[in-house]
Amino acid sequence: MPHSTAPEVTPNAQSPWLIANLLAQISFGLLAMTLCLPSMQEWGAIFDAPQSDVQLTFSGYVVAYGVLQLVYGPLSDRHGRKPILMLGLVVAGLASVMAALSQDIATLTLARVLQGAGSAASMVVSRSMVQDLFAGPQRTRVMAYIGMALGMCPPLATLMGGQIHVRMGWQANFVLLAVLAVLLFFATLWGLPRVQKPAPTEHHWLRAMLSAYARLAREPRFVLYVTILAATTATFYAFLGGAPIVLKGFGIGPDGIGWFIMAVPLSYILGNFMTSRLIQQWGESRVMIWGQALTLGGLMVMLGLGLAGFASPLAVALPLLLLGLGHGLINPPALAGTVGVVPALAGSAAAVAGLMQQLTGAAGGYLVGLVPHHGAVNLGWMMLGFALLATLAQWLLHKR
Repeated sequence: MPHSTAPEVTPNAQSPWLIANLLAQISFGLLAMTLCLPSMQEWGAIFDAPQSDVQLTFSGYVVAYGVLQLVYGPLSDRHGRKPILMLGLVVAGLASVMAALSQDIATLTLARVLQGAGSAASMVVSRSMVQDLFAGPQRTRVMAYIGMALGMCPPLATLMGGQIHVRMGWQANFVLLAVLAVLLFFATLWGLPRVQKPAPTEHHWLRAMLSAYARLAREPRFVLYVTILAATTATFYAFLGGAPIVLKGFGIGPDGIGWFIMAVPLSYILGNFMTSRLIQQWGESRVMIWGQALTLGGLMVMLGLGLAGFASPLAVALPLLLLGLGHGLINPPALAGTVGVVPALAGSAAAVAGLMQQLTGAAGGYLVGLVPHHGAVNLGWMMLGFALLATLAQWLLHKR
C-alpha cells in the first residue's frame, strides 16, 4: 500500500498563508455549489424548461461532487496531492466557462456535473493535506478553521450570487468561478508545499483503490468517526429541507426564510472557533461530548416548545442555535479523526467521509418531505433521531 510521509518543507507547515490557501481550496467546491442558487429561480423561464429540469443542475452537481471524491482520494494517496488538486481545478474551471456559455438547460446541467466532478478534488485533497501537514491538536484546530470557512460559505455565497445575478446576469457567477479556479490553480502550484512522493506500488490503481477502502472498512474507529459525521450532516440537512415548510406554516415567506435558517450556520461558526481554542486544553473526547450535549439540548427544547403548542419561528430558530454550536464542537475532531486513523490512507478516508456526508445529508433532506409538518414537531423528532445515532456512535467510539 502507498504511504504518506512528512512534507518536504516543514518550516512553513503552520504558516498563516498556507492555512489560508487550504481554506480557500476546500471552500471552492461549496462556493461553486451555492453561488448560483439564486439564479435557479429564473433558469426555468430563461431556458424554457420545467423546474424539475432546473433542479437537476443542482442534484447533478451534488452527486458528482460526492462520488468523485472516492476517485480523487486514492489517486492523491498514490500520485501525490498537488497534481490531483490541479487536475480538478482545471476541470472545474473549464466546466464553469462551459456553464457561462450554455444556451440550453441540458448543456448547463452537463456543465454543472463536470463542475462538481472537478470541485470534488478541492474538498478531498485539501482535507488530506491537513493530515499531511499538521499533527495532534493543531490538526483539529485547522479542521475547526475549515469548519468556520465552510459554515460561512452557503449564506455568503447565496447573498453574493443573488447580487451578481441582478447586477450582471446569471452568467457572471460562472465567470467568477472560472477566475477563482485559475487563481487557486496557481495558488496550488506556488503556495502549497510538496509532499514526498508515495512509495511505489505494484497494484493497479483500481485494485489499490478498492484495497484502501476495504482496509478502512476494517477499522472500527474509522467507521464510527464517519457515522458521527454522516448522522450530524443528516441532522443539519433535515433542518435545511424541513425548515422552509415549517416556517411557511408560521407565515414566513421566501424573503424571510434565510434570516431564520442563518441562525444555525452562524452558531456553527462560533462552535468551530471555540473548538480551535478548547481542543488543546480539553482534548477531543470532552469537546465532542459537550457538542453532543448542546445538540441534543437544542433539539429537545425545540421539540418541547412544539409539543407545547408554540407556533413561532423563533421557537425553532433560537433553540437550534445550540445545535449549530454543538455541531461546531463535534465536526472538527471527527474530521481529524477520520483522516488520522490510517494516515497512509488519508486521501481515501477523506473521500469516504465526504461521500457519506453528501449521501446521508441528501437522505435527511429528502425524508422530511415524506411526513406532514404542521408545526415543528415532526421535524424535531426526525432531527433528534439522527442526532441520537451520532451520539450512539460517539459513545461506542470513546468506549473503545
